[in-house]
Amino acid sequence: MTKIQKDGPATRLEPTPALHAETTVLHGGYRCDPATLATTVPIYLSNAYAFESIDHASDVFDLRRQGRTYSRLMNPTTDIFEQRVAALEGGVAALATSSGQAAIMLAILNIAVTGDNIVSSAHLYGGTINLLASTFQRLGIETRFVDPSDPERFREASDHRTRCWFAEGLPNPKLSPFPIVEVGAIAHEVGIPLIIDNTMTPLISCPLKLGAHLTVQSTSKYICGHGTTIGGIVVDGGTFDWAAYSERFPLMTRPDVSHGNILWLDAARGLPGPYGASPFLLKMRNTLMRDFGPCPSPFASFLCIQGLETLPLRMPRHCSNARQLADYLKAHPGVVDVTYPPFGGTAERQRAVQNMGDHGGPMIVFEIAGGIEAGGRFIERLRLAYHVSNIGDARTLATHPASTTHASVPREARLAAGVRDGTIRISVGLEHIDDIIADLRQALEGA
Repeated sequence: MTKIQKDGPATRLEPTPALHAETTVLHGGYRCDPATLATTVPIYLSNAYAFESIDHASDVFDLRRQGRTYSRLMNPTTDIFEQRVAALEGGVAALATSSGQAAIMLAILNIAVTGDNIVSSAHLYGGTINLLASTFQRLGIETRFVDPSDPERFREASDHRTRCWFAEGLPNPKLSPFPIVEVGAIAHEVGIPLIIDNTMTPLISCPLKLGAHLTVQSTSKYICGHGTTIGGIVVDGGTFDWAAYSERFPLMTRPDVSHGNILWLDAARGLPGPYGASPFLLKMRNTLMRDFGPCPSPFASFLCIQGLETLPLRMPRHCSNARQLADYLKAHPGVVDVTYPPFGGTAERQRAVQNMGDHGGPMIVFEIAGGIEAGGRFIERLRLAYHVSNIGDARTLATHPASTTHASVPREARLAAGVRDGTIRISVGLEHIDDIIADLRQALEGA
């Protein structure tokens, strides 16, 4: 079922397809420390790593041999976290970052430069809208937002300078499941990689198996699971053929002057394991991570490993509680509308099942009458749920997006993302469902 090998500071358990997700998140990439036999992944608080010789150092720096140089690029604790997330997502390799926004930034800048464009779903988190529409625009990279309800709009909005398509698998806070299978099929046909943000649905959805080529996540959310650290990750499914579309992707296929005119596809073929499994991430790690430096701390990676180990227990509970709360809110006379994937139209319900199986998702959005004022009163009356702008915590979290996460988003874009004046977003936690419902009931009574 598995094989154990010595590789650096730890004895590793190499995951195989025979391992289920519940096992991979506990055992993937690490078995025990060979010196101490400790079974918990150590926190390697080291900036740098010794070389065996001058030749060894030269080979590692020139990517002729796998090895570590500096913890901005690679760290043993982070390595194990990356391997486990890659296995969970069904990818060939992963690269951890300091935040989810950093993961999105690196994934796009790895293949796009001034004059290029990307096509993105309009159904996005407010911070991502600002990143794509404002910050990338200042860098000369255009984002063309489309309504994802018609998958063909991605093809129609693309041209020879389009470098990727981007979407959230379960958009925050729109909660309209993205048509991953349909858009992924078109992306494969035209030769453009589809990047899916899977922050909202780790474990319960696997975009790489549905047709996406790359995924990104904010690991601060459900993977960490306890609101204790900030992090992000990029996972490569290993299914996009960069060489077949060399004219569209010169950054991947032509000599890179920033790294001694290296050819990334050739370099990856010469390296073993996850490091060489993804030319895309090999380039990202040794150029953008090298230059911008948005790496996670070893302690942040350790906390995310701890959270990952209980993800198979937490995600079903989040979703179960969310479904029961959604049913309650749907019947409440003070609630104007409830947005929850299983409550959508026929196409949305089908996509919810296609993407997430029998899990409806861990978050609910609903609208109460009275607009911004009523929304504010509701939030301030909550006693159990926390009023914070985070999601994915073990505790129930509530926010009023129009005055927080989407406050800086233009009104038209805010409405397109599903945020109205009276919209309330609930990230449903792990508390007993009766206590969650009781808290929202008393808050609604005074709103």
